Amino acid sequence: MTALWIMVAGPYGTKATPEQRAANLKALNAAALEVWKKGHVPVIGVNNALPMIEVAGEEHYEALMMPLSLALAERCDAVLRIGGASSGADREAALIRDQGGYVFTSLEEIPQGALRKI
Repeated sequence: MTALWIMVAGPYGTKATPEQRAANLKALNAAALEVWKKGHVPVIGVNNALPMIEVAGEEHYEALMMPLSLALAERCDAVLRIGGASSGADREAALIRDQGGYVFTSLEEIPQGALRKI
């Protein structure tokens, strides 16, 4: 199978504590590594938005986080939806599903891709 661009979508937390955000981000990144090991390109919207939010200031969180994440989702072939409740992750998954992409809910569902494994 050709390598897919797979968004890893899960809770990050607008209302979460810094510790919860760190744990959520670690879970997203760990899942992304497993997607890479399966031969696909992992994409995490949070990882794209956070550096810009850091520069722009936390007051720009809402203006940057979801718009950037959804713009990335538009370019993805699939989504791996992980973790618990998250309206943002649900929006990313719905966008990908609505444009005909795959929605995976576990790593086991993802077929082996063509990229080199580590």
